[in-house]
Amino acid sequence: MAEQKKRFSFEFFPPKTDAGMDKLLNEVTPVLNALGPEFFSVTYGAGGSTRDSTLGVVSSIKDAGIDVAPHLSFGGDDESAVGTLLDTYRERGVNRVVALRGDIPSGMGDAKQLVYANELVDFIRQSSGEHFRIEVAAYPEVHPEADCYNSDIQFLKKKFDAGADSAITQYFYNVEAYFYFLDQCAAIGIDKPIYAGIMPITNFTNLQRFSRNCGAEIPRWICRRMEDYGEDQASIIKFGTEVVTQLCQTLLDSGAPGIHFYTMNQVEPTREIYTNLGL
Repeated sequence: MAEQKKRFSFEFFPPKTDAGMDKLLNEVTPVLNALGPEFFSVTYGAGGSTRDSTLGVVSSIKDAGIDVAPHLSFGGDDESAVGTLLDTYRERGVNRVVALRGDIPSGMGDAKQLVYANELVDFIRQSSGEHFRIEVAAYPEVHPEADCYNSDIQFLKKKFDAGADSAITQYFYNVEAYFYFLDQCAAIGIDKPIYAGIMPITNFTNLQRFSRNCGAEIPRWICRRMEDYGEDQASIIKFGTEVVTQLCQTLLDSGAPGIHFYTMNQVEPTREIYTNLGL
């Protein structure tokens, strides 16, 4: 049997400035699209805070003839608002979404919300049938709010049982955590692909802060090596690119179905990693 083709995709966030938007759409997107990803995803701020700009980026990428997957959550929205947004995406030819848990915005008090991702997946299936391919999130190093490892995996299964097609992981640097996670998912009957989320290293200080907030572990040896470079940004990026290239190569060689790159709206080092991998 021929080996299944690996899937690669890239993630953007909606820029806050006109200049940032222009750069993303007219410089970054065409260059990264030339690498042949299956799709680009576009993030959605907590509580739908970037709804309009997410829709704008998604529409512009789709108008360029490129497959794109908007992130979506309930947050502070009701079913009507989310249903309208789904209808808009469908009318614009979008056929993939990333369904996530919605954080209730501050000030909403105890308002009852459809928060959990499995509820959103179910809602999308109820309202849109099989039109959308649905991606969900997975956490090889455990969601920071999970009660325990097993409950986290069971919750992922609920998302698949509700109709999700595949999952994209939180970024990680411990390849063992990912493959152990796949084994544990398979053990409870999850048979859908779980793609590895990878964060290239560009700003190590920011990465450390992100990682503390989202529960992603940066191995001690990487941290100590980064300390050696001090303020030498060129060396930090060079080392980071080498580390992430090696991580990606190991993932692909060991059976990961594909990789989702968190690009931080930058061409490099994602393009360099791609080149290093011979893709």
